[in-house]
Amino acid sequence: MAARVLESIGKVGLAAALAGGVVNSALYNVDAGHRAVIFDRFRGVQDTAVGEGTHFLIPWVQKPIIFDCRSRPWNVPVTTGSKDLQNVHITLRILFRPAAGQLPRIFTSLGEGYDERVLPSVTAEVLKAAVARFDAEELITQRELVSRQVSEDLAERAGAFGLILDDVSLTHLTFGKEFTEAIEAKQVAQQEAEMARFVVEKAEQQKKAAVISAEGDAKAAELIANSLAAVGDGLIELRKLEAAEDIAYQLSGSRTVTYLPLPLPLRLPGRLLPARPGVGVGAPPASPARPAKPAPAGPRPQPAPAAEVGAPPACPARPAQPAPAGPTPPP
Repeated sequence: MAARVLESIGKVGLAAALAGGVVNSALYNVDAGHRAVIFDRFRGVQDTAVGEGTHFLIPWVQKPIIFDCRSRPWNVPVTTGSKDLQNVHITLRILFRPAAGQLPRIFTSLGEGYDERVLPSVTAEVLKAAVARFDAEELITQRELVSRQVSEDLAERAGAFGLILDDVSLTHLTFGKEFTEAIEAKQVAQQEAEMARFVVEKAEQQKKAAVISAEGDAKAAELIANSLAAVGDGLIELRKLEAAEDIAYQLSGSRTVTYLPLPLPLRLPGRLLPARPGVGVGAPPASPARPAKPAPAGPRPQPAPAAEVGAPPACPARPAQPAPAGPTPPP
């Protein structure tokens, strides 16, 4: 009895396992951003792609092929020539994705590795054709125009294969070594030319300034000559006085110059001023002058002769005796 129960349980379990395997093989999942192309062993590739979610198929008869429909990057380095026959190294970066409605045709004509079959050849051809329309200078100054032209041509070519280009950009743009050295030499020559032009302009301005200064000096000399002819030497005397005043003012502020209060005459240009005792920087104020005494009446006494240096003091002179009255005795 127990053996029959175990045998029946085994049969039920085996049937459930077979049924689960059949159901599992008849279901498949399509993730977000993906599409499925169904290949039928009897009818071939179906014309409609299956969207996201869980779907049924006939086991061992149908097979799902999953395609990623999200944008993916692709970098294509290309070496080509410009319009003026300069070598150009360009790296093109594109974002592409397959058109969901054309997945059956893409799978039929290109297979699962469609990107590796289409993008390298199409990108290189379009990029070379677009770069050949511009010279080296325009590739630098009109880079936006070049990128737009490449994007339009490449989108048209890729659309023929069922591909959609979301973005096309030029990431690297370099030239050959010879062209780079030529550009550097050209920049150096332009800088030297600008420097030479600046030197010439500076010399011209200095020349004009010298001419203007000489004209001003000539005009000033003419005016001075006319003034001297009109008023004589008064202008020269005035300039001498101004120069003397300026010199005195400068010397008065110097610590190394000392004024001695000596009664020396002050000589100015053109005239001699009498000396004033006690006048000068640091000299004591002059004492008030004493009133002059009245001179005595009568003839002024004659001053005695000055004694020589080192001579003994002179004796006082004796008064003269009066001569005796009467006749003078004979000798």
